[in-house]
Amino acid sequence: MADSRTDKAKQAAGAIGLVTPQTGAAVPPAPVRDEEWQLPHGSARVYYGAGAKGVVRPVVLADGFNLGPSDFDQLWDGLDRGQFPFISGLLAQGRTLVLVGFTERSDSILTNAETVSAAILRTIAEQQGDARLMVGGFSMGGIAARYALAKLEYQRIDHHTSVYVSFDSPHRGAWVPIGLQAFARYLADTDDTYLRQISSPAAQQMLWRHPEDIDAAPEQSPLRTQFLQQLRQVGGWPRIPRLLGVASGRGDGVGNGVRAGAKALSCAGPVLDGTYFLAQQQGEKAEVAVLNGVLGGPHTITTPGFPELDGAPGGTLESFGIVGEVLSGIGESVDLTHRAVCFVPSVSAVAVRDLDQQDDLYVTIDDLSPDEFELDEYLLSSDNTPHAAMTPAIGEWVLDRLPD
Repeated sequence: MADSRTDKAKQAAGAIGLVTPQTGAAVPPAPVRDEEWQLPHGSARVYYGAGAKGVVRPVVLADGFNLGPSDFDQLWDGLDRGQFPFISGLLAQGRTLVLVGFTERSDSILTNAETVSAAILRTIAEQQGDARLMVGGFSMGGIAARYALAKLEYQRIDHHTSVYVSFDSPHRGAWVPIGLQAFARYLADTDDTYLRQISSPAAQQMLWRHPEDIDAAPEQSPLRTQFLQQLRQVGGWPRIPRLLGVASGRGDGVGNGVRAGAKALSCAGPVLDGTYFLAQQQGEKAEVAVLNGVLGGPHTITTPGFPELDGAPGGTLESFGIVGEVLSGIGESVDLTHRAVCFVPSVSAVAVRDLDQQDDLYVTIDDLSPDEFELDEYLLSSDNTPHAAMTPAIGEWVLDRLPD
């Protein structure tokens, strides 16, 4: 019986995904591209605009974080077949889309920034006319594009870009509940898929806090410290383009409804009896999870004085929902109260405040002085919506700001 339960734990560990389940539903294929470019550590699919027979008035956009290579079918599906047909709108204006993907999305942001840099330079070499570029990316892709443009300027290489845009990118850090990060380590003896995602170079560079072990205090990862230092070395931001950023979360201080200290997910066996997760609450030794079951325990997971990050305004991720559904699928008795929590706080997406203070995390962003902002212009969503989802408000706002 114990072996059977351990096998089920292994099955769960291999299926849990940080951003999406590892066994996500298939989507229809993307349209046939006009060109495909092989790039260092990745590739780009090129789609000509309406009436064009080459690269004209280009827009270069980079994929975000996940485990494994970029899935261009999934990327296209989210950008054009969801709430708003963003790619169709782009192509209808006669713009060429250069969609940049990575060989390993969880690799270092510095590595994937090399792919973005190569895509920018290839676009400049291939384009017809001298139109300036829009360059950006989704989530991690926006950070990779930011670094790529800043480094090109630092190297005095003309990136020919007049507009930079990030879509819910974690400029001040992203958040995954510490209990779930500890849970990835708890499962690692059976299958380390979940752990490889959470402790991958890109994840550590983006996450605001990261525990090195199941019982370790969550701190800023050394990989994040090094990345931020390297970003500062190239100037922090590109200085030539206009800097735009959109947030998937609200800016009026209203959170997503996840109550601090509430049970988000609990298990009653047969594999993880006694395991539960609490929404992040304030306090110097705030309990956020107890991990227990056939793999050992109980392990009590606490955090030292964090603000209420799970319920904060920002782009949401189904962090507990993904785990809960996978566990339910192996026969675990699960009580899932809060599927989604904050992943990229609004203040992070528009690069205005850090995440360590409750008042900063829940500030009314539009009331802040313009001097506090690193972006030239930003858009906040009317509600706390799924991370980097292409909504009509976001799509139309960006299309209205394409280079002349």
